[in-house]
Amino acid sequence: MNGLRGMAWLLVFQSVGELLSRGLSLPLPGPVLGMMLMLAGLRFEVVRKPVAECATFLLTHLSLLFVPVGVGVMTHLALLGQYGGRMLVIIALSTWIGLAVTALVLYWPDRKREA
Repeated sequence: MNGLRGMAWLLVFQSVGELLSRGLSLPLPGPVLGMMLMLAGLRFEVVRKPVAECATFLLTHLSLLFVPVGVGVMTHLALLGQYGGRMLVIIALSTWIGLAVTALVLYWPDRKREA
């Protein structure tokens, strides 16, 4: 029963975040605002306990979310055979570029402070 209450809390926070984002024309997406609101709400036991139970349930069944990916790969296996090598190179390069940019962004403020 707490799992359903936890799901309800998740939906409430996301809905309120969407309403705030759209209603106030904020530059942040509604789900991000909802997560920020939920973070504040987790201070209260009435929110924390059901959300924790719901999160535990979702995490134990996380593998089910990958089933559609497997179906997509099998459906387009010919394309993967044709473009798989190029896709692998692009995915690897974009991952490394993303990591490098993240490291630079995190390192940059420390460099400015030292100067």
